[in-house]
Amino acid sequence: MQAHWSEVNICPMEPEQIIASAVRDADVLIVRTRTKADAQLLADSSVKMVCTATIGYDHIDTAYCDAHGIRWISCPGCNAQAVCNYIEEAIEESSNLQISNVHTFRSCLQAKKSQIPTTPVVGVVGVGHVGSLVAAMAERKGMKVLLNDPPKGIGVSLDEIAKNCDIITFHVPLITNLQLPITNHQYPTHHLCDEAFLKKCKPSALIINAARGGVVDEQALLRSGHPFILDTWENEPHIDPTVASMAFRASMHIAGYSVEGKRNASQMCLDAISEAFSLPRIDLSECRYIDPSGKQADSLPGWLSRISEALKAAPASFETLRKTYPLR
Repeated sequence: MQAHWSEVNICPMEPEQIIASAVRDADVLIVRTRTKADAQLLADSSVKMVCTATIGYDHIDTAYCDAHGIRWISCPGCNAQAVCNYIEEAIEESSNLQISNVHTFRSCLQAKKSQIPTTPVVGVVGVGHVGSLVAAMAERKGMKVLLNDPPKGIGVSLDEIAKNCDIITFHVPLITNLQLPITNHQYPTHHLCDEAFLKKCKPSALIINAARGGVVDEQALLRSGHPFILDTWENEPHIDPTVASMAFRASMHIAGYSVEGKRNASQMCLDAISEAFSLPRIDLSECRYIDPSGKQADSLPGWLSRISEALKAAPASFETLRKTYPLR
């Protein structure tokens, strides 16, 4: 006899409530990036499956899960279009890049006015679901696009990206050297954008990171004097206020926050659970999302600037601002 969802006990929790004692008797966890699914959380539990409703999964200790028979899934591509829309807005807002009262950027801004050609060259590092959409978007806008994705054997070298690009946007997972032996990844991405890379870039090149915190070395970025836009940060949610203040645009890891993205991720998680536990499929296509805060999403031109102003004014409120951000 097939099991039914009516037999499933669903326990909604805030991220800070997801602790070892609270999940000890759970069979499945559905989490996002704010929950670290590791030995500290999962040891001595009955958890058989961890689903993260996100593209990335560096918050899941996959080696621990694999070693202890815990199935895990992520949701690649679920919010790719939302992230692409974020990058499009970032490029739009930076087209007339003007940063006042920040002396570190004055020289590079002057360089930008004189060096950026009529047709900007966009470097897309990481050509997965998001990177592919970003590349197509940039081409539609009449920009020249250079791709870099060594694991896929796509595009040019990072050196070529640095040498030729006016805008460089990162869309790779976070892979550290420690992960290499257990993930079969040959290309670590931690601090992929480091001091050596930045020194090879044009002085005016705009750096965008909406991938994962740690892909960009933020301190090296500060020292470089390059204009930059960050949505993902090292040490989230405790971001460096100096880095935030110096960013051209700063946001609180919300590039992928959209109604469509959340619905896609929820569907993928539910489909995986249905398959694993022989439950009937639930179709979310007709579900309507209502923001519990009652806020209306801001998607008018300049929306990234308004988010940035709020975060820069209160960088210590990163988590609160993210939690209360109305989905686009």
